Amino acid sequence: MNSPLVIGITGGSGSGKTTFIKLLREPFTDADVCVLSQDDYYKPRADQKKDEQGVYNFDLPGSIDKKSFLLDVEKLMAGQVVTRKEYTFNNEVGDPKLLVFNPAPVIIVEGLFVFHYKKISALLDLRIFLHAKENLKVIRRIRRDQVERNYPIDVVLYRYEHHVTPTFEKYVAPHIEHADLVINNNKDFNMGLAVVQGYIKNFLLEYPR
Repeated sequence: MNSPLVIGITGGSGSGKTTFIKLLREPFTDADVCVLSQDDYYKPRADQKKDEQGVYNFDLPGSIDKKSFLLDVEKLMAGQVVTRKEYTFNNEVGDPKLLVFNPAPVIIVEGLFVFHYKKISALLDLRIFLHAKENLKVIRRIRRDQVERNYPIDVVLYRYEHHVTPTFEKYVAPHIEHADLVINNNKDFNMGLAVVQGYIKNFLLEYPR
């Protein structure tokens, strides 16, 4: 069996990882590219730590079930199908789905801590870091958490100041030096997107089917 190309994509909250990956995979089929997101591996709310104010902190490495995350990456690399129940955060109107991930020649592993988790980082063939200015990340975080996760604005801002920023500075930003490619997403990431798509296309052309 031929080894797949494993790409890790990280960056601060609001750096544009989700949009980048959505556009990145557009030219490809599900048989070509599989995306596994850290967001589907959050531990249950009852297992999350609270800060001094009693607010759950979902922005810590320990908030993720990293053992299951690692195991599923390894399964995909070994050609096995992975199933996972969708995590809906605080969105009570959200309907959790059973997610199915099929092995593919290119596996994209994305999330805040994919470089920080040593065993997962060791599996990556290509490391991509998305970077953006702080004010842009705040705006994107507000938009996501209010619309998609049903959080009130005061909670979003509190968490950004007390959870998101400290986590980025301690667990994410230091790993930028380990990235093979840093893509700035202040105005757009079109050039970086084209580069990565071209890299994947070339890999697929040479991958035996």
